[in-house]
Amino acid sequence: MFLSNSLRYHLRNRVINLGCWPGLIKEYQSWLPVSDETPIITLKEGGTPLIPAPNIEEYIGRGVTIYLKFDGLNPTGSFKDRGMTMAISKAKEIGSRAIICASTGNTSASAAAYACRAGMKAFVLIPDGYVAQGKLAQALLYGAEILSIQGNFDEALRIVRKTAESYPVTLVNSLNPYRLQGQKTAAFEVIEALGKAPDWLCIPMGNAGNISAYWMGFKEYYKAGYANSTPRMMGFQSSGSAPLVIGATVENPNTIATAIRIGRPVNRDKAIKVKKDSNGIFSTVTDKEIIKAYQILASREGVFCEPASAVSVAGLLKYRNEIPDCAVIVCVLTGHGLKDPSCAIGNNTATFHTGIKPDIKSITKLMGL
Repeated sequence: MFLSNSLRYHLRNRVINLGCWPGLIKEYQSWLPVSDETPIITLKEGGTPLIPAPNIEEYIGRGVTIYLKFDGLNPTGSFKDRGMTMAISKAKEIGSRAIICASTGNTSASAAAYACRAGMKAFVLIPDGYVAQGKLAQALLYGAEILSIQGNFDEALRIVRKTAESYPVTLVNSLNPYRLQGQKTAAFEVIEALGKAPDWLCIPMGNAGNISAYWMGFKEYYKAGYANSTPRMMGFQSSGSAPLVIGATVENPNTIATAIRIGRPVNRDKAIKVKKDSNGIFSTVTDKEIIKAYQILASREGVFCEPASAVSVAGLLKYRNEIPDCAVIVCVLTGHGLKDPSCAIGNNTATFHTGIKPDIKSITKLMGL
């Protein structure tokens, strides 16, 4: 069921105004815990597109409509910017001079960017050898102080939590409640773009903050009358790092999708409630299925996302036979493909010719002309 003409007009005006997008705090100020006293630290995050996926639609058939919510087009290349603009703005408001986080990569890049924008010091703990080079390069260039530990993400998070409890630094992982407040705005944008809520929302899960934030946003717009329904929340994890699916901590998570290589999600209870309240499904996909979806998105739809983002599409393809006819589905793509270039180089089907003589005859012969 679609929205009334008046609500559609209201939402359409938001879309028209994207040309002068002010950043998500100013755009959604009445929906967020900010005041006139809050210094807004922004890089004009949010306002990311819903990209149609016609080739995946054709493969699934049955009149299904599929969109990709590509949050890899945020300023630092991931959805983390939505929460970080809020977390850093509120930290600045209380006079904090330093922030700290544990990260598998995207959080570190985002935290470092917004901290330097705010004139604050950023400390980042990362698991040694488990952060993609593109993400590490960002954090370093933004000026963060990197502490690489001999352990995994869960151990890094334990340390930063205790540090923030005992020392004058603000924690900006998704335990920070302002992070999810910022991230919920993605659900607002989905409803505004579609004129209604989707039937399914497919989303990767690591620490499970994003699925919790989306559900918060969908519920708030539904309660306000901006949508006539809420979606079924379809959360997916890698089979090598699936604590929310198996219902137990994974001590040594392992997956090619490094952004969701988390064995002890801090938003576990919130996510379980989302699943129950939305009649959702939590399931796993293998690394092989993730790479297949990653390749399909790039080679068929022209969308280059990081491996963890492709988990949402891998899950959709796994459950394709259960999709209702004519359903509208949104798959969340959380990060840009340039975050992890080594994965792209090692997992493509392109032809790469080398050692070619620099003359037109050699070139055109290889081109089949």
